[in-house]
Amino acid sequence: MITRVLTVAGSDSGGGAGIQADLKTMLALGVHGMSVLTAVTAQNSLGVQGAWELPVDAVRAQYRSVVDDIGVQAVKTGMLSSAELVETVAELISGTDAPAVVDPVGVSKHGDPLLAASALDSVRTRLLPVATVATPNLDEVAQLTGVRAESEQDLRRAAAAVLEFGPRWVLIKGGHLSGDAVDLLTDGSEEHLLRAPRYDNRHTHGTGCTLASAIACGLARGRSVPEAVTAAKAYVTGAIAAGFALGAGIGPVDHGWALRRDTP
Repeated sequence: MITRVLTVAGSDSGGGAGIQADLKTMLALGVHGMSVLTAVTAQNSLGVQGAWELPVDAVRAQYRSVVDDIGVQAVKTGMLSSAELVETVAELISGTDAPAVVDPVGVSKHGDPLLAASALDSVRTRLLPVATVATPNLDEVAQLTGVRAESEQDLRRAAAAVLEFGPRWVLIKGGHLSGDAVDLLTDGSEEHLLRAPRYDNRHTHGTGCTLASAIACGLARGRSVPEAVTAAKAYVTGAIAAGFALGAGIGPVDHGWALRRDTP
């Protein structure tokens, strides 16, 4: 049977991030992507103009519908805007025999809030403990732990702070630092420093969603966490390099870049 990955996240009407980015990533990496919609956003290259959270019962029903019939080999979470949604999804994941990649989305690429402040404690105490891999960026690390990483040397301290909440592994994304794009993957004892060149391309909408989804694809195929993260880093680096202009603001990464490499 084809490899199956489930994303639990919000919709991006502009198609660059959220559910849309997740499903494009899954298709590009050869797995069958399925979705549980948690929120609808009015969103484009300039920002988020509105967001509407779905009822918890609708989220639970979508999840059970997919998992109980089709089954999943990995779950990825994205935008979970309220404490009630966070706690519901954490409960569902804890009862599912599959690795979970938690992208603790706090704000959009444009700085629009996507997680209520009242939900932060639920992320810390309910969602992170069920994560196989948590993938916060530096702003999300600060939001969740109070630790502000301002250099590559701070990544280990940031990772330790997140690991305190219970994920098996944490990937601290250092994309907001200067210099090379450096991420730190660790479970508290084993460490992997992942380095890639930084491309002079402002069209990077959807990088976090894309990376987390790519990791989930690797885990669903049976790869170890370091193997899945390394492959996902390579995929998203190519997608960033190929990011393209769309609308008047920040365009998306190119999820299909690898599929078109040999196309004349």
